[in-house]
Amino acid sequence: MKVGDGEIVTIIGPSGSGKTTLLNLIGGLDTPTAGSIRVGEIEVSNLSPRRLVDYRRKTVGYIFQNLNLIPTLTAAENIELPMIASGKPRKERWRRAETLLEAVGMLHRAKHKPDELSGGEQQRIAIAVALANDPPVILADEPTGELDSLNAKMITQYLVKVSREFDKTVIMVTHDPNVAREADRIMRIEDGVIKESLQPVKLEETLRPATYVEQVRARLSVIEKQLKDLDMEFKAERIDGDEYVKRRLRLTSLKASLEDELQRMGTL
Repeated sequence: MKVGDGEIVTIIGPSGSGKTTLLNLIGGLDTPTAGSIRVGEIEVSNLSPRRLVDYRRKTVGYIFQNLNLIPTLTAAENIELPMIASGKPRKERWRRAETLLEAVGMLHRAKHKPDELSGGEQQRIAIAVALANDPPVILADEPTGELDSLNAKMITQYLVKVSREFDKTVIMVTHDPNVAREADRIMRIEDGVIKESLQPVKLEETLRPATYVEQVRARLSVIEKQLKDLDMEFKAERIDGDEYVKRRLRLTSLKASLEDELQRMGTL
């Protein structure tokens, strides 16, 4: 797998195929059992635990699906936090936070805490947090997975924007075909193996049509089962109303995207 400077690459594939593991290996969160990982001039697979901490702090920014924002801190303070860990002075931290807040259209929400922001706004802050220490590489693990289709599109556009504006390499895992198409290149992974590298316009044309349709339908079946299981959890009072609404919104949004994809191919 090779990714160029400033390139945006999306990783697609069935659940359990190794997409998140791949990101974790690149990000220094997991240790490879074979092979090597090189990011710029850094041989990640040879780094000591101490140097891995420095690598994660300075070389990669991570955007998680579950955000990982500190609820007691404001948006600006969340962005400043990685810079505090890196020993940046206060004035420099605020200038950087202000620049990033403006880049993601959230300067007016600088003093708001996460629970005062919508899901889409929180994810925009998460993008800014990932950029705080100016790392050359941004890793995004299903950054739109918890969002409705409108916010998913907006977050994808912001990721593309900051990649171009700040010259960042972005590697993003997604199940959403519409998100995948925003990249410069798409890599398809199955059973821990990268099967092929595609241009976005060639996503379904390069794959055998039947195979691609089967993959989309298989993912749709999984989503439909998850929706049924979610309804049962709620009826059994194993989750509260807020959690139910949040998870159902995410699943129905992804279901709609997959159905749109099948409709676009004339197979729904």
